[in-house]
Formats: sequence, C-alpha cells, structure tokens
Amino acid sequence: MTKTIIFDLGAVLIDWNPHYLYRKIFSEETAMLHFLEHVCTPEWNEEQDGGRSLQEATELLVAKHPDKEENIRAYYGRWDEMLGGAIEGTVEILKELKDSGKYKLLALTNWSAETFPVAQERYDFLNWFDGIVVSGTEKNRKPFASFYQLLLERHDVKPEEAIFIDDNLRNIKAAEQLGIPSIHFTSPEQLRARLEEEGILSSF
Repeated sequence: MTKTIIFDLGAVLIDWNPHYLYRKIFSEETAMLHFLEHVCTPEWNEEQDGGRSLQEATELLVAKHPDKEENIRAYYGRWDEMLGGAIEGTVEILKELKDSGKYKLLALTNWSAETFPVAQERYDFLNWFDGIVVSGTEKNRKPFASFYQLLLERHDVKPEEAIFIDDNLRNIKAAEQLGIPSIHFTSPEQLRARLEEEGILSSF
C-alpha cells in the first residue's frame, strides 16, 4: 500500500541545464561541451550539492584554470540563467496527487543549499510538498544510502510504503537497494502511465 511519494526535482519537476547559460557565452557548441565536460564538470557540481561552498568550488577551479576564470565565475554568478521552466506535465501530476489528499508528498534532491532558495522563490509548487530534503543543507547526497535513510527517518516513512521517482538510474538503483519501490522517470507521460498502473492515479 503506497502512502508516500518521493520526487526528485531537477529534470523531473524543474528544467535545469547549464547549457541554457553557456550557449549565451560560447559561440560554438563543441567549445561549450568541452568546457562543461572538462572544467565545470558534473562531478565538480555534485560536490556543491554535497555541501561544499560555491566560493570554495569556484576558487578551486579558477586556480586550476586561470585562463577560464570569467567562464568559471559565470557558473554560479549567473546560475539562475540555467533554470528553465517547470516541467508542466509532472507538475500536473503532483497537483493531482496533492488534491487527492491520499499521499504524503516528499522531495529528495541533490541541490546546493546556496542556490536552492532561488528555485523556492521561482517555483510555487515546491510549497506543495510535505517535506523537502536538500543535499547541500544536509551535506549528504544521492546515491548514498544514508541520504535516503535520513528522509525515511525524518518523515517516518516505511520503504515498502513509498515510491521514489528520479531521472537518474544510479539514484533509482540506490533506492531499490534500500527496499524503496522506484520509477525511473523519462517523461511526464511515462510517469503518469506508471502511476496509473500502480493504481495511484486514475486513468479516467
């Protein structure tokens, strides 16, 4: 019996992508991709999701790549330009779940504590959750088991009574290892179909 639904935020409910900013900075796509693969990498960004300060992260890269200082500083200096709109199809699903009154709705997100307030101000639907656990605040992150356990314990959730939704297969596998049934998100339409199969959303 599902009682709790746990959402990831980025790429599930919120369209966030560094390409939105760096396409304004680089005239060539290949140069932009090289920069994001070798300088401001996803692995580097994950350390901020895990609690490292934006200033420390930025100065670390500037020291390593002084010739790219301006573009490195743009990452957090113009971070809000990486935010696209809400992923409306998923927001509609969240609203239906909220309106049903049947489920505890939680979010478990890898997100810097310093940038998350920008999203909170921009996306009103974040107020619909009964609780949000932010990795940067907790200095812990997916896919570490202790991060999932923190949410389960804080919000009194039994793993077998929850469903976890995330676009990252690595994070899905980590949740399933803890006994949390999960849905690997690929689109709002696919998510709706899966929730209908589970009897959580009505197909009518």
